Amino acid sequence: MNQTVIALGFFDGVHRGHGALLEKTVQRAQELGAEPVVFTFDRPPKEVVTGKPVFLLNSPEDRQELMKRIYGIDRVLLAPFDREMMTLPWDAFVEQKLVRDLNAVHLVAGHDYHFGYKNQGDPRLLQEKCRELGLGCDIIPKVEVDGITVSSTYIRQLVESGDVERAAHFLGHRHCMTQTVGHGQRIGRTIGIPTVNLAVPGHVLVPKHGVYVSRVYLPGGKSYAGVTNVGTRPTVSDSCTVSVETFLLDFQGDLYGQRIRLEYCRRLRDEEKFGSLEQLRDMIRKNIEQTRAYFRESCIE
Repeated sequence: MNQTVIALGFFDGVHRGHGALLEKTVQRAQELGAEPVVFTFDRPPKEVVTGKPVFLLNSPEDRQELMKRIYGIDRVLLAPFDREMMTLPWDAFVEQKLVRDLNAVHLVAGHDYHFGYKNQGDPRLLQEKCRELGLGCDIIPKVEVDGITVSSTYIRQLVESGDVERAAHFLGHRHCMTQTVGHGQRIGRTIGIPTVNLAVPGHVLVPKHGVYVSRVYLPGGKSYAGVTNVGTRPTVSDSCTVSVETFLLDFQGDLYGQRIRLEYCRRLRDEEKFGSLEQLRDMIRKNIEQTRAYFRESCIE
């Protein structure tokens, strides 16, 4: 079994603070000729302990994809946070799960990392245990941007308020969602603005209801500018179900059943109820021109 350098944490959002930890993991793995690995959980421990749902920035699959795409870590382990894991003493977690099962030679964790039964493990104890076992250990200090500590909690607040541009500043990348395209009601086609429809994964936050400039990445890597509506579509539906629908600029084809990545770039306006489909169409056309202008001015995809 390969020796491993293991990054420890939950990594919701995979933000710039996480990035410092993941970059250190890759660096140590290169120095030691070992494999960089992330050990995380399939669901937030707090949700299991309290029994209350916790809404996150990313699905587990998006967390994996972000760590691979941005930081080059192919092996991201999503361990089930079950009763066995919840009651495992902190020292047994290190000795059994990391050293015995994964052949860890070096561990990397954040300054606020807690683990093991009742969160009794902390960075100080982790460092002491690593010294005892002959392992290397790095504890990554907090990362600040504009004088604010980067945290998943703060970024969730930004996303919930619709400030996806500031969220991207703290994430180090755009807030995104990857999902399989499903069937909608095809109302967009009747006004010449067909959309791709994405269901929101369970327990994943969506930005504040409204219309956004977006970028959509297809399976082959090609991307298109988009206008994305997040909300309940009050002009055409009385449902309370939240949907995410995107019109792709300059795209022809059918994406049903394909897995695509949607990235939020800028909030344009609140979701509105219009008096007719024609009024809705005219507003979306205006949003399309705003989207074209955004990408012309930003010069980035």
